[in-house]
Amino acid sequence: MQIVSNSEKETLNLAKALAVNLRRKDTVCLFGQLGSGKTVFAKGIALGLGIAQEDITSPTFILIHEYLKGRLPLYHFDLYRLEREQDILELGYEEYLYGDGVSVVEWADRLGHLMPKEYLRVNLEVKGENKRKVELVAVGERYEKLIKSFK
Repeated sequence: MQIVSNSEKETLNLAKALAVNLRRKDTVCLFGQLGSGKTVFAKGIALGLGIAQEDITSPTFILIHEYLKGRLPLYHFDLYRLEREQDILELGYEEYLYGDGVSVVEWADRLGHLMPKEYLRVNLEVKGENKRKVELVAVGERYEKLIKSFK
């Protein structure tokens, strides 16, 4: 499924709408170049889960940010600064990915062999100053159903 977003607000709203159908143990993996809207998309998911906007921050320097005050817990990863799979293992990422909340992973390509077997892949591509192409790709049956329910 491909969607064109013409603004940051549209990207936020897209992710917010998607979050309505997320459930425990869901994983959303975000792919795209620097500045493509990964953090904006993650913030939209947080808003859609009922997390207060003022509580949402980028986890760039702390790698994982836990939000526990929404409809479901949200675990927001930013793997940009990690280069080795071993670094990710040391974070205890499995406790989050397979825990009781929703995991959103920025720079998910860094997971390598640690990538979950099933997840929602979100490819973000810059198409202009404010324009983004957002592609939702289901990896696994659960996420095929998620995309169908989103249409």
